[in-house]
Amino acid sequence: MKIEQKVWTREKGWSFQNGEEIHGAAELVFLFAATDIFKENTFWKEIKAMYPEAHFFGCSTSGEICGDSVFDNSLVSTAIRFEKTTIQGNCISLGNTAGTYDAGKRLAQSIPREGLRHVFVLSDGIHVNGSELVRGLSESLPEGVTLTGGLAGDSDRFAETYTFWDGQPSRDTLAILGLYSKALKVGFGSMGGWDPFGPERIITRSQENILYELDDQNALDLYKKYLGEHANSLPAAGLLFPLSIRSKSGETGIVRTILGINEKEKSMTFAGDMPEGAFARFMKANFERLIDGANGAAFRSQEGLGTSSPELALLISCVGRKLVLKQRVEEEVEAARDALPGNPVLAGFYSYGEISPFASGGPCTLHNQTMTITTLTEE
Repeated sequence: MKIEQKVWTREKGWSFQNGEEIHGAAELVFLFAATDIFKENTFWKEIKAMYPEAHFFGCSTSGEICGDSVFDNSLVSTAIRFEKTTIQGNCISLGNTAGTYDAGKRLAQSIPREGLRHVFVLSDGIHVNGSELVRGLSESLPEGVTLTGGLAGDSDRFAETYTFWDGQPSRDTLAILGLYSKALKVGFGSMGGWDPFGPERIITRSQENILYELDDQNALDLYKKYLGEHANSLPAAGLLFPLSIRSKSGETGIVRTILGINEKEKSMTFAGDMPEGAFARFMKANFERLIDGANGAAFRSQEGLGTSSPELALLISCVGRKLVLKQRVEEEVEAARDALPGNPVLAGFYSYGEISPFASGGPCTLHNQTMTITTLTEE
């Protein structure tokens, strides 16, 4: 495959960044941008003139990844010309479905099944239950088809997110990209790097992704007690103190991030399911472990490619990691790059949730506060 990567900013317009110029011959263009840029829609005429035959697939972000750099308030385009792979895509409105699970099923069924190798999904980041989305997709995809992706972001505002397949970016939208090829090799990996603190507690009252009680105590009040002065900045402060949940003794914990709070109901809404009876524990950041987690995710993604080097690496990292790492945020992108052989083009974004198996061969799930990497190459 051939890849051309550009960045657009209000101050400088378009600038070439990575890859090789393909002079409009792209079949697919990933577009990741700040929410305000998608709302303005001023770039569409130019980008369509650059790539007149391409499909456009993307979402709003909490930061854009281009090479080993992290941008804010930009548009990153990654144009691809495949040699042995064909693509299909679609998008649906969440409002036209019976809920997130149904949306996942419909999305999976909206693209052809024959020859499907891998699916990449981008979702609204605020109004979906990511766990239900993954369940609906996984149950409806053909056996052996792998799945990765992420939830759109909106900086740390949690106000609105945009997603699209062709057409205009829109709210409450889910989009899917299907990759069809026997020559395509796909790898993926996901790791965190957060430290637990405080006792492990049992979720005693919840409904899907809404948490009400831990150890028969009001969960929001308990959470505020642990956050102290940070509680005044909820829900954004929740990005710095996620919860790890597990359903069985010894099971690998899955991290969950708060999307919103309801002071009247004293409840917290998370990006994925918070099942009753599961164990939950508060988490806090560890700078070095976050960066090591990005490096580990890259190593895991390489396992799926065997001895082949990736040509493209799609990085989806959580906005919470970005808020913690601050000026060191590019270190986790660099750590991921250093773990990948060859010279792949890196693209991606900071998200409200990451979709991937932990490693090759495992079930797909929704993650929060991880670095999730999908690597692609054609043989």
